Amino acid sequence: MGVNFKPLKDRVFVSYTAELEKTSGGLYIPETAKEKPQSGKVEAVGEEVKQIKMGDTVLFDRYSGSKINLDNAEYLIVKEEDVLGILN
Repeated sequence: MGVNFKPLKDRVFVSYTAELEKTSGGLYIPETAKEKPQSGKVEAVGEEVKQIKMGDTVLFDRYSGSKINLDNAEYLIVKEEDVLGILN
């Protein structure tokens, strides 16, 4: 990870790739109309996070967390309680 970011307390810092989506008719869906991804890779965890570690791939609710853009990459900051599970 090229971004130096440390989440606080029970927060999890998640990276994801936003794929360019296209409708069946060939129209591209604008970024503002897209829904957030539902999985991503954990890049950093806050000191109160107990069950998630860096490198895990996690599932989370589509509307949870705060989306941010750092160094032209998309990230989410979510609470540990909003993570639904860890993918193996």
